[in-house]
Amino acid sequence: MDDFNPPTRLLMGAGPSNIHPRVANAMTAPLLGHLDPDFLGVMDDVREMLREVFQTKNAATLPVSGTGTAGMEAALVNVLEPGDTFVIGTNGYFGERLAEIGRRCGAEVVTVEHPMGSPVDPDAVKARVASLKRVKAVAVVHAETSTGVLTPLEPLAAIAHEAGALLVVDAVTSLAGVEFRADAWGVDVCYSGTQKCIGAPPGLSPITLSERAIEVMRARKTKVQSFYLDLTMLQDYWAQRVYHHTAPVSMIYALREALRLVLEEGLEARWARHAHSAAALYAGLGAMGLAIVAPEGHRVPSLTAVRSPDGVPEADVRKYLFAHHGIEISGGLSELAGKVWRVGLMGHNSTVSNVLTFLSGLENALAGQGFEVAAGAGVAAAQRSVRADLA
Repeated sequence: MDDFNPPTRLLMGAGPSNIHPRVANAMTAPLLGHLDPDFLGVMDDVREMLREVFQTKNAATLPVSGTGTAGMEAALVNVLEPGDTFVIGTNGYFGERLAEIGRRCGAEVVTVEHPMGSPVDPDAVKARVASLKRVKAVAVVHAETSTGVLTPLEPLAAIAHEAGALLVVDAVTSLAGVEFRADAWGVDVCYSGTQKCIGAPPGLSPITLSERAIEVMRARKTKVQSFYLDLTMLQDYWAQRVYHHTAPVSMIYALREALRLVLEEGLEARWARHAHSAAALYAGLGAMGLAIVAPEGHRVPSLTAVRSPDGVPEADVRKYLFAHHGIEISGGLSELAGKVWRVGLMGHNSTVSNVLTFLSGLENALAGQGFEVAAGAGVAAAQRSVRADLA
């Protein structure tokens, strides 16, 4: 069998995204045993930097070995027991996944449903929580990856805590790409993924738990249903060095380097870079006559869902971009399948140059489907947006 030499792609979908050369290089470092003293130092570095990125002082902050869905499952199996009431503000595909995992934990799942493309309404969640006797946890997706909608967290934290419940947050597409402050906002359990705004390959899911959440775990009447995702045992490995599983050493090297890059840039500067790139993208899409799913004021800069124009097969546009420009973007999920493109500007990839490359390719792809726009209109509008931001 021949060697595998993968082609170079510009990954502008919902993840993974391209990584910085320093991150790729970190993965080639010599392997160490997962209990080697030098590797334990790497683990300490990762935990310290994750706390900074989450903006938390939580002792229980670590990367789960697995992708974002592993983090989602870890968050729920550790705090939910059979019969617990679990309220979720759903407004897209990944909110529904939270609900499904909650059901598999044996919880009584109550969904407060919203249309795809709308943020979660705290008043609707508050009314539903108030109608229930005792709620164990309230959950929300901070940045819904299926729509690019951003939901404010502080009002939901207040609602959860007033009811004596935990706030569980999915920050897979938001962490390190948009403002996020776990402690200041009252987030009790939060998980993310490494392959998006953090800028590492897929395979780890950073998670953090407040002391309030740890107390809930300690008070469990039943064992955590998953041995692999039992955070009491994982915390023992990361903090006390008690063997639990063989950690993915090279992935943790990569995460360490990605976190170094995040903090070298500075969180606020990184958030601003993502916003700057997204503003250029929005301007370009608008000039091309394309509509964005998320309403203004509730758009996550790292992921934009764009409606395909009437009569334009969205899959054909994606295929054209892939075949002729080496650009990968994502299609829609759930009820938006076949109706939208999802364009990612995450981590190392969130640059104006990538926006301009994408808009130029998109213009060609649309023209091939008979949807004409003024030549260079999208690129020109994006450039004007950049100049306005810099003025």
